[in-house]
Amino acid sequence: MCGIAGAVGAVDDQVVEAVRAMTDAEAHRGPDDSGFFRSERVAFGFRRLSILDLTAEGHQPMSDPASGSVVVFNGEIYNFAELRADLESRGAQFRSSGDTEVLLKSYVAWQTGALSRFRGMFGFAVYDPGRRRVLLARDRLGIKPVYYTTVARPGGEVVLFASELRALLASGLVPRRADPQGLASYLWNGFVVGPATLIAGVRLLAPGAFLDLDIERPAPAPRFYFQLAHRAPLPAGRAVEALAHELAVATRQHMVSDVPLGVFLSGGVDSSAIAALAVRSGSGTVKTFHIGFEEAGFDESAHARRVASALGTEHAEFRLTQERFREQIEPALASLDQPTFDAINTYLVSRVVREAGLKVALAGTGGDELFGGYRSFRDLPRGRAVGRLSRLLPRAALARGARAALELRQRKATMPAQTRWGKLADALAAGDDLVHLYQVAYGLFTGQFLEELAGDELSRTAPAGLPGERAEGLGRALGDSTPLSAISLLELSLFIGERLLRDTDAASMAVSLEVRVPLLDHAVVEAALAVPDRERFHPLGKKRLLKTLALSNLDPAIFERPKAGFVLPIEVWAKDRLASEIDEAFADRSQVEALGLRHEALCRLWQAFKAGAPGLYWSRVWAPYVLLRWCRLHGVTL
Repeated sequence: MCGIAGAVGAVDDQVVEAVRAMTDAEAHRGPDDSGFFRSERVAFGFRRLSILDLTAEGHQPMSDPASGSVVVFNGEIYNFAELRADLESRGAQFRSSGDTEVLLKSYVAWQTGALSRFRGMFGFAVYDPGRRRVLLARDRLGIKPVYYTTVARPGGEVVLFASELRALLASGLVPRRADPQGLASYLWNGFVVGPATLIAGVRLLAPGAFLDLDIERPAPAPRFYFQLAHRAPLPAGRAVEALAHELAVATRQHMVSDVPLGVFLSGGVDSSAIAALAVRSGSGTVKTFHIGFEEAGFDESAHARRVASALGTEHAEFRLTQERFREQIEPALASLDQPTFDAINTYLVSRVVREAGLKVALAGTGGDELFGGYRSFRDLPRGRAVGRLSRLLPRAALARGARAALELRQRKATMPAQTRWGKLADALAAGDDLVHLYQVAYGLFTGQFLEELAGDELSRTAPAGLPGERAEGLGRALGDSTPLSAISLLELSLFIGERLLRDTDAASMAVSLEVRVPLLDHAVVEAALAVPDRERFHPLGKKRLLKTLALSNLDPAIFERPKAGFVLPIEVWAKDRLASEIDEAFADRSQVEALGLRHEALCRLWQAFKAGAPGLYWSRVWAPYVLLRWCRLHGVTL
């Protein structure tokens, strides 16, 4: 796991210094080593977090003596041993024992065809002097990010790229100007949906996409080698057997490391499944880690302890107090590569694990999305059915009626509810459009309040919080899938792909920790998508299939309790220790308005939250607070 940065095109001395600055800005991603490469029209920078092949032979940028090709690579190729054997059978010779040289020689052998052979998480760039091109690629699920932008220079255009958006800002060549579409997406979602970013002109390379750049005229035009989409189900028995096989293979491959490795264990089904599969892989003693809270309603320590005991793991438990949270809130917020209302929890867990001496941690991310663990799998099909009935009446009239009914119900409230039940009018307006309905359900605010906060013009730049091209792509990906399968694809594409994975990457790499997610191995995901709905999702919310495949040796009673993810008690803290900081941020009218927000609406939101208005969760005030902090820290305005 590392940090990459580079430039392609009109590379002059100033651009070279910019790449060095970007590389330095990613030092936290790779404190173990650094490297730099320059040719006439290409410059690569690299920061290394040594996980495989700890010797100097793993140094990057790495070159291939025969072809002259050069690579910078962030991530892991989990099937590198199999690929190496294949390449050796074709006459390839290796100097190192890790996966970087395997990736490089795979490119030399197969060019862009190598991408479909990789099983892993990655963002990498390969300079091919023979073709005079640079290949910039990202893994299928988007576990590792790649940002890029085009900058005009005296000698022509240059494409800059990096593992983090903040590294591009550190180049000094990218204007610190907010992108209206990215800002509108953030205000809807609490994070920015790609390919937009919060910075104008900077794009996020889509999962499963690559750029094949001509170094003379580098015009970025993303092409896909993989797209997450509906797949026809296989016969149940065959599908489940294939999924069990891929889970075992993925876990075994994810356990390969030349440095200490552990497992995040919340005590829930997903993290417990990964811990159980890790124990079953036979890779030696498994270390598990858990963070608990003083607030009893948020603490899952006893459950995690029970799972660890049943599995026989070496378990460590840590307690997060308000005081310790306050001590770490500054570095936690500073770790955000783009503003997001989430990620603080991942930073705190990652910091604990890193301070315990580990460099690699496995997480259970993906279980709810693949096996129907969320309320959305129950609620959205119902909402869609209502939307279909609404075809009998004009949607606009239904929405107005719903809004009037809610206003009557909440006539004494200081502010209308911003939760799902408060969005009835928006849901009716979405009709049976599942993508739009999903976005309404997950949006931070009602459409009406969002217009009050940001204005109609800004809101229209990303309807329903999605860049237009992304909304169209999602609609095509769903195809003729069943409602449950469609919701799973939306959860994987948006909640996982645009929020959890990016948050996890930034937060964990801020403390130089590599987080691996076996459930999101693309072969596991494809196998799960091929399981018929009845075996995969039912009974809804129970994740029975995952329990059967991974947790059959544990007492089922351990998991017979209400679902509770790892959530920080910010709801409590925002009204206590953090209240003065939020007060100060929201009181800064000049900064609020410099981002296109309306000060009066934001203050009304904050006052209503402090007063305990019903249907107003902590995320509704935390998201704009994080946005203001991030933009002030990085000098970003519209």
